[in-house]
Amino acid sequence: MASGTWTTQNKVRPGVYVNIKSAPKALGSVGERGVVSIPLVLSWGEPKSVITIEAGENTLHKLGYPITDESLLLIGEALKRAGKLLVYRVNTGTKAAATSGSLTVTARWAGIRGNDLAVAVAENVDDENLFDVKTLLKGVLVDSQTVSTISGLVPNEWVTFGGTGELAAAAGVPLVGGSNDTAALQDYLDYLEAIELQDFNTIALPSTDTALKAAFASFVKRLRDEDGKKIQVVLENYPSADYEGVISVKNGVILDDGTVLSAAQVTGWVAAATAGADVNESLTYTAYDGAVDASPRYTNSQIIAALQAGEFLFTVNNGRAVVEQDINSLTSFAPEKGKAFSKNRVIRVLDSASNDLVRIFSNFYLGKVPNNADGRNLLKGECVNYLATLQNINAIQNFNSQTDIAVSAGAEADVTVIDLAVQPVDSIEKIYTTITVQ
Repeated sequence: MASGTWTTQNKVRPGVYVNIKSAPKALGSVGERGVVSIPLVLSWGEPKSVITIEAGENTLHKLGYPITDESLLLIGEALKRAGKLLVYRVNTGTKAAATSGSLTVTARWAGIRGNDLAVAVAENVDDENLFDVKTLLKGVLVDSQTVSTISGLVPNEWVTFGGTGELAAAAGVPLVGGSNDTAALQDYLDYLEAIELQDFNTIALPSTDTALKAAFASFVKRLRDEDGKKIQVVLENYPSADYEGVISVKNGVILDDGTVLSAAQVTGWVAAATAGADVNESLTYTAYDGAVDASPRYTNSQIIAALQAGEFLFTVNNGRAVVEQDINSLTSFAPEKGKAFSKNRVIRVLDSASNDLVRIFSNFYLGKVPNNADGRNLLKGECVNYLATLQNINAIQNFNSQTDIAVSAGAEADVTVIDLAVQPVDSIEKIYTTITVQ
């Protein structure tokens, strides 16, 4: 008996033809947030490449230090809120190295962390023809190999080996000469070129350099306005950007251990908190994790002036440093871009909708669905389902599927036009109360 699937009723052989398919349902959902990128000068790690660090991951092998080390302070601050961190090492440097007899040892990556490495060679206690070659980091064993000659050694996560011939015993030969280079403007421009290929929500630039801040603001503006990639960048003291894609941080915080972080240093936390915030969440009055004060503090009039200038700042509330208001640097309002666009909660809703719809359409509709009435109805149904999800989580309100969306044929056979109206929900930030005494 013949069998199989069918598209039209044109089978020749007798048989049973069965199609199995899932019931219609929404193909897309609200995308996950929480991906942050940050360019840094580091003392270890692969240079000029994107290094992915997941929240809770051990950073020792990728970045050379545990997350609690002072050298990774800004990464630790970002990971207080980020789900995933895309770190880019903008500097290179010089590799530490050592020689012991015919054996040469070179740090895997350039940087001063290589100077904390050493290699010890000792005869194997069970076989006098073998040697134990141990790699030590600050005196702690990180690798051990037992070989007969130098050629038997293989690279590990910390060092590479070179040379030929026999091994000779050596009690801890330190690697020396490792150094960090500084990073120039071009190194940061290389970062922007590399990170453009990645998926992320925000960028943090922990720098006070005006030229760098201008370059990063222009980069984000191009990605948002020309490429449709809705991201934000967090810069310190750059309200002149006057753009919804740029968050300008005015001041820093003091942590509970006394560490003072500048506005540039807290850009990582702000970017991570922004990326990690849900589309229906505002950061207004959100406490900076582990911070007990703002640095510097401002008077009431100074705070008002900063908010009016489009500056994101921290104030003190009950022994905590809190976000005064979750705003971006946009202050030049216009009919097509009103005051609501200065609120980051609103921008998160609009950006998520844009990014999610692009993802859904690209994955499930482009090139797959016919551009006829049936196909456009499917597309409209997908949009309605997605927007209903946003409305159910209080990200948008008052959406009417009958009046707020229209899907029509475009000027050419392969063009579909979607006209869509949404009303993002903001958070309660001001409460005016009148108490009447009777």
